[in-house]
Amino acid sequence: MTQNIQVAVDAVVFGYSKEEGVSILLIKRKYDPYQGRWAIPGGFVLNNESLEDAVERELQEETGVRINYLEQLYTFGKPDRDPRTRILSVAYFGLVKSSQFEKLKASTDAADAAWFNFKELPQLAFDHKEILKVAIERLRGKIIYQPIGFELLEKKFPFSDLEQLYATLLDRPIDRRNFKKKVMSLGILDELDEKAKSTGAGRPGNLFQFNKKTYNRLLKEGMHFEI
Repeated sequence: MTQNIQVAVDAVVFGYSKEEGVSILLIKRKYDPYQGRWAIPGGFVLNNESLEDAVERELQEETGVRINYLEQLYTFGKPDRDPRTRILSVAYFGLVKSSQFEKLKASTDAADAAWFNFKELPQLAFDHKEILKVAIERLRGKIIYQPIGFELLEKKFPFSDLEQLYATLLDRPIDRRNFKKKVMSLGILDELDEKAKSTGAGRPGNLFQFNKKTYNRLLKEGMHFEI
């Protein structure tokens, strides 16, 4: 029996900022099916390109965002996930500093592109609600065994900013004292002889910065610590 299956890619891009928290990059579909509905950026893989090239191209074409590395998430392939025909979608995900991508540029089959807070998402096309659910679960599982923050925080930051980053991504409070003890034991942070700006509540603490050498080594080796 001849198969009639097409392959697509989707790019789940999480954005983070201290002020806005976690957001997700979406596009508004220009054409049917689901014309006018918000969706994850993505599209069909061309015959002459890899999956990785396809997802980078679709993301850049539909939003103007270019990201060097997206991690493969999962393949979604329910027979009825697209009303046009049988389509397998290989989803990718990444986490970026959203302030670096404030000027979005929708093009090709996207009428618009925008960041949405991950707790206030619009109704989504296709099975993209399910894709986002899987991506959020993967991200939360990932951050307990791989250090994050190097590209999401300022070069020098108070430790409270790292606490806020983890609490926001996990969407739950963390044990601050235990968290600091475990993070510092990894050797990925250097405490600086510089004070954070005073917020008017108590004495300002020292600033920190990532130890790039140790950080990159742990990124390759992986780590695990209970938060």
